Amino acid sequence: MARPTADRSPAPVPDTGTSLFVNGHFPRRRGLVLLLSSVAGFLLTVVWSAHFVDSTIGDNVANTLLGHDAKATPIAGIAAGVLFAFVSGLAGTFTACNVAAFSAVAPMLGADGSRWARARAALTPLGWLAVGMLPVSALYGVVVGLVGTRMPQFSTAAAEPGVLNGRALQSLVVFGLIGLVMVYLGLAALGYAPDPFRRLSRRFPQAPLVLMGVLVGAFLIGRPFPLFRQMFRDAAERHDPLYGAAAFTLQSLGNVLVMAVLFVALAALTGGRLHRWLTAKPSRAAAITAAALITAGVFTFLYWDVRLLARREIIPWYPVAPWAV
Repeated sequence: MARPTADRSPAPVPDTGTSLFVNGHFPRRRGLVLLLSSVAGFLLTVVWSAHFVDSTIGDNVANTLLGHDAKATPIAGIAAGVLFAFVSGLAGTFTACNVAAFSAVAPMLGADGSRWARARAALTPLGWLAVGMLPVSALYGVVVGLVGTRMPQFSTAAAEPGVLNGRALQSLVVFGLIGLVMVYLGLAALGYAPDPFRRLSRRFPQAPLVLMGVLVGAFLIGRPFPLFRQMFRDAAERHDPLYGAAAFTLQSLGNVLVMAVLFVALAALTGGRLHRWLTAKPSRAAAITAAALITAGVFTFLYWDVRLLARREIIPWYPVAPWAV
């Protein structure tokens, strides 16, 4: 008679989930998830071409939607400025300062129900994302309307080798902090760091989504995208805080429109199958969430801090693909 074999499967991790980013089911190979995500973020900085996404994509999208050369045509009035703000935000969807916003999609996927129910349910997390994003964008627009002509982003001075001007320093600090926050949240999703929302999420379960919205809104604070800076200078020169708030709010809405459409489409078309796949093994959700956050965080930090310092010749070298120079 054959002897019964022992169950060699790993003991299940207890469900200690505390927030949207941390469900308590950590993947067995979490070290591999961390390594591969970090390498992916680094490689993205190596191959990323700012000229391609800013000019080839961004400028062409803006020119097509506006019907004229966006950079060469002055913004002639408040109505034109409001339209320019939204269009330039949409054109900047895939810029290096905005691509990290797509990491917010992963933790929100996996709802169950009919196709239309999943699509409607997708609007709720997007709404909470907006709760964090829009006040930050509007407040920064007010600040720009009041004091923008004295801010580093208003300057048109060319960057000089070996010098980190105020505009570049602002980008380095803002995106460096955003990148580190994303990396920390990814580490928490893998169980390597405490969940920062453990207590807050008991009363406010949507707090992590609000934070992601705050980070997306904060992209404008350090953004060097040429079309954004054109809008920035227009808002600053008008000295109208209400116009600044409206323009910057529309800029942020344009930034996330593609992400929102993508999220709703994914939720409607694949949400049921995805929900069953994730609930069959909850550690998969943790791995996907962590991978998205760590990849985006490593990319954001390395691109805007380390690679930027190399481009300014403050540090000696950073690997860059020939087409990305």
